[in-house]
Amino acid sequence: MAGGRDELKLLGAWASPFVIRVKLALSFKGLSYENVEEEDLYYNKSELLLKSNPVHKMVPVLLHNGKPVCESLLIVQYIDEAFSADGHSLLPAEPYECAMARFWATYIDDKFFASAFQASRAKTEEEKDEALKQTFMAVETLEEAFKECSKGKPFFGGDSVGYLDIVLGGHIPLVYVGEVRYGIKLFDGTRSPLLEAWMERFAALDTAKAILPEVDSLIEHCKAKRARAAAMDATASN
Repeated sequence: MAGGRDELKLLGAWASPFVIRVKLALSFKGLSYENVEEEDLYYNKSELLLKSNPVHKMVPVLLHNGKPVCESLLIVQYIDEAFSADGHSLLPAEPYECAMARFWATYIDDKFFASAFQASRAKTEEEKDEALKQTFMAVETLEEAFKECSKGKPFFGGDSVGYLDIVLGGHIPLVYVGEVRYGIKLFDGTRSPLLEAWMERFAALDTAKAILPEVDSLIEHCKAKRARAAAMDATASN
């Protein structure tokens, strides 16, 4: 655990996959922190958030003894390095493997998540189909990445959860939402059997179960956001 002089405060939003991954990192490292929920990231951002992340004005932000660290991938890396004596290391110790883990983490956000998010926001069937095509291509690539990184073991990190498990693990709730709400199964036994087994294995961990939000709650949250956005568009057009 962090020493008494270490104060950790997380500015976040419970449904954000990027906030979820930071919570996962903190929990797998066994660190205590204060969770500060940003209630309205669209119209009423807190003064603390605006002060802590004046460039992007977005969550997550980790405050360590008052000093802000922004961007989820950087926060997870920071947590692992700043608290190297707490729990097992998340990033590989070998420099090349560490570089590869950072590479695949960026791929997860820039390719897998970006295309899946685009599919969820597509305005036409053609746009949706193209975005899903890109998403499934990214899944196939990540299937090979898992095979390479895990070396036949249960997790990207080998026998235990590592950096990439946490990075991709933050997106698990949205993968389940896509399956339940839209009937789209991103990880399946045909296209990506290793990732499907990994996802079930990761989500079953006690630490993950305590952090990952319930699918039904996320679906209701997504519906509320869509309704609010539609109302805003209608107001703006009048």
